[in-house]
Amino acid sequence: MNHEQRTPFHAIEYACTADIVPPQEICRSKENSHGTRSFFGEDEPLFLSHLTYSRPFSNKKFTKAFVRVWMVLRISYKLLEEGKHATQRELFYRLLSEAPNYFRCQKQVNDAIQDVVAVVKCSRYSLGILASSRGSVTGRLLIQEPDGAVLDCTNTGSAGQVITGDLNCIQNWRFQSDARYILVVEKDAIFQRLQEDKFFYSVPCIIITAKGYPDLASRIFLHQLRCTFPMFPIVALVDWNPAGLAILCTYKFGSVRMGLETSTYVCDVKWLGLRSRDIQLVSKESFIPLTAKDRQLATSLLSSKMLQNKKAYQEELTHMLEFGGRIEIEALYAHGYSFLGKYIAQKIVERDYI
Repeated sequence: MNHEQRTPFHAIEYACTADIVPPQEICRSKENSHGTRSFFGEDEPLFLSHLTYSRPFSNKKFTKAFVRVWMVLRISYKLLEEGKHATQRELFYRLLSEAPNYFRCQKQVNDAIQDVVAVVKCSRYSLGILASSRGSVTGRLLIQEPDGAVLDCTNTGSAGQVITGDLNCIQNWRFQSDARYILVVEKDAIFQRLQEDKFFYSVPCIIITAKGYPDLASRIFLHQLRCTFPMFPIVALVDWNPAGLAILCTYKFGSVRMGLETSTYVCDVKWLGLRSRDIQLVSKESFIPLTAKDRQLATSLLSSKMLQNKKAYQEELTHMLEFGGRIEIEALYAHGYSFLGKYIAQKIVERDYI
């Protein structure tokens, strides 16, 4: 689109091709496949491109989307004027009460926020909008807050230290650690098991979980750790299924829906496990058949450009499809609850990650 044709909704986006959501949910990034930049060298490509995105507001279908953008901008202006912040969930209830004809679900609010981010080319925090956080951290890490208070992550309860959704706060935290690794865990239950077992005393590490697909706050927190401790390998423990790999790819390549924010907080996360070679550790009774959704996601990942140079990842996905089943981390408990720590420790010591 040339300059004369640009609408007020025009934006330049920097996005990645992590095709981890169904195509019908991708609003701003279906063409983000012309990669020209790499953060990790030739072997670790991150596909980014400059794209033009527009919506035909003459089409009635997009009229409400246009109105939603301006309503989010209006609330954002009020938040900044008053020096306050609000979460996306708080915005939803505010907008639901003020304009129920335009906002009926959280997804409409989230999409409008992403559109605003693309329009004004800034982060959501700059708009006074906080990222909802599900993440927790535990292990050999001291966090110094701006007021001087120090949080010792070895002394947290089983739930760990909550990662705040205040992105400015995260970026102003100061870290100290004598760890040697950063372990990203997909599931909260596994995180709690490792915290209860004090795994970080056996293997000096920092353990993080976002309890599933990573939220922005958890990704920013991990990115801050990477910047502070660039020599710490970051390894991920996820289920052996397409969703597990998709979660790892979100940390590694960014979220396809995050627009301008996606490439800022990527980290070179390695796949520790579970992997196909671990099938022998699991009884047949623990195998779970792949669903149609699992197969669709696996096919999407295999065709995505971000994995074209990741042959090991492609082989794992192909093996999943041929095997026809998936394995959850909890299946390792058949060898006893202490086996999980031994499994992770051996993988780390032998550098058995890809």
